[in-house]
Amino acid sequence: MSMSFKMALRSIGSNKLRSVLTMLGIIIGVIALVVLVSLVNGATKSVNEQIASLGTNYMQIYIWNTWDDPLTSRELETWADGEELVETVAPTIQNSATAKFGARSKQVSVVGTTSAFYDIRGLKLEKGRFLKPVDVQNNSCICVLDSIAADNVVGYRDCVGQEISLNGIRYTVAGVLAENDSMMMFGGESTVYIPFSSMLRQYAELSGGIDSFYAIPPKGVSVSDAAVSVRNWLSGRFEKDEWGNDNFYVSTMDALEDSASSVTSVLSALLGGIASISLIVGGIGIMNIMLVTVTERTREIGIRKAIGATRRSILSQFLMEAVVLCMMGCIIGVFLSWCILNLANSVVQGLGLTFDLDAGVVLLAAAFCFAIGLIFGLYPANKAAKMKPIDALHYGG
Repeated sequence: MSMSFKMALRSIGSNKLRSVLTMLGIIIGVIALVVLVSLVNGATKSVNEQIASLGTNYMQIYIWNTWDDPLTSRELETWADGEELVETVAPTIQNSATAKFGARSKQVSVVGTTSAFYDIRGLKLEKGRFLKPVDVQNNSCICVLDSIAADNVVGYRDCVGQEISLNGIRYTVAGVLAENDSMMMFGGESTVYIPFSSMLRQYAELSGGIDSFYAIPPKGVSVSDAAVSVRNWLSGRFEKDEWGNDNFYVSTMDALEDSASSVTSVLSALLGGIASISLIVGGIGIMNIMLVTVTERTREIGIRKAIGATRRSILSQFLMEAVVLCMMGCIIGVFLSWCILNLANSVVQGLGLTFDLDAGVVLLAAAFCFAIGLIFGLYPANKAAKMKPIDALHYGG
């Protein structure tokens, strides 16, 4: 085996340019496989981290067609108090408004909610405080700005105590939320939080009741179990539409994470399959050049057989040469992939994305290249091994 390996290296080294050109297909295939799958894995990791930063232990429930029988905040809280699988709920109503501060005027998203929203969503404050239960009870005209709204509307974040107007009604800024780097937070729009009761008072057209709410289960209870409880309650609370569908939807973050992972897994497999085609094309190139090599070395094969070389030794020699060609191409391809991923990391630096050379992908590429060397090298090697010594010695090509 070691002798076959040395002879393979000697044969490859004697035709350096041809060997490099032969390996080119394998190199490109390995780069395509490793880089594409690593990019998808890096994107998957980033998405999962962003979802995790939003919290995975809460549910968001959307309700539509509530005008006939609206769900009130009191009814929601009464149900939550008697439900063992739900610890806290926070009703939300969302609308848009024109926010003004001095000469500034910006369009913002206004969310009416309660104090529980802060803990459920895992928000953090940079300045001031969040909404309190007394604010909801008294219909207080206070608001909390997220970092984007503070920058866009007021112009600075140390603005607690300042007053802004929302569609002409003045609100005192009670707090400013810390910056959230997640790209999934409300699509990056300016958001202003006001008491739920103040929202209903200002926007009379929203008197159709709660259109969404957040809920979390107590410790020791899974989100999926709590979601089943919420669905059962809402199924009995709201009638189905004319097509027999529910008038609500329960969304859980773990389900979102599973869906994202499922999509990226399919994408990774698809791109990996496409990249594998390049490796197969490279394997065809290996087989082609090995057939040429066998033809060129026909007299050498005849001499080796004449002095006692067995069919097995001839087979292993040429098969080893094909495998070595593939594995050398694999090593070069992995190294170039590492260089490309480092370059990609420098380009996307600061965007929260990192692309690592996955050891599993490298092992997969190596195994695939080894298999290609065996499969596409077997026919030329077998052709060489089956030659008759007399015919090989008389070959005049």
